[in-house]
Amino acid sequence: MGRSQETFNKKDVRSRKEKKRKEKEAKRLARKENEKKGSLDDMIAYVDENGMLTSEPPDPAKKKKIKVEDVQLGVPSVDDQDEMDPIRKGVVSFFNDSKGYGFIKDLETKESLFVHINNVEFEITENNIVTFEVERGPKGMVAVKVKLFK
Repeated sequence: MGRSQETFNKKDVRSRKEKKRKEKEAKRLARKENEKKGSLDDMIAYVDENGMLTSEPPDPAKKKKIKVEDVQLGVPSVDDQDEMDPIRKGVVSFFNDSKGYGFIKDLETKESLFVHINNVEFEITENNIVTFEVERGPKGMVAVKVKLFK
């Protein structure tokens, strides 16, 4: 009688394949079981009155009534916005004569506006109180018609 043609390596490869097949079958059965447990209700998320996601449905007592007429879609027209005084007052927070630009801090809105030397009617320096008008520039709002406040 001759020896079996099955070597250790062949046995090892066959046992690894069998083990992998059994693990794959076990994972498939576990997935199938989990699908039965999970339902659509477990996947639903709710939004509360503060806009936060929660797992509980919102309280109907906190529900607010909104009139359809009050809902405004799109950008508000210019007529609806509050018209501010076109001539504003501010303080020069920075100005560089050699480069020809600076910044003015608006006293009402506390925002910083860019100002170019071409838009200045009188010579200004830092900490001067000035009057100016606001226009839209290529990179945002800019101060124009800048004058010293007396």
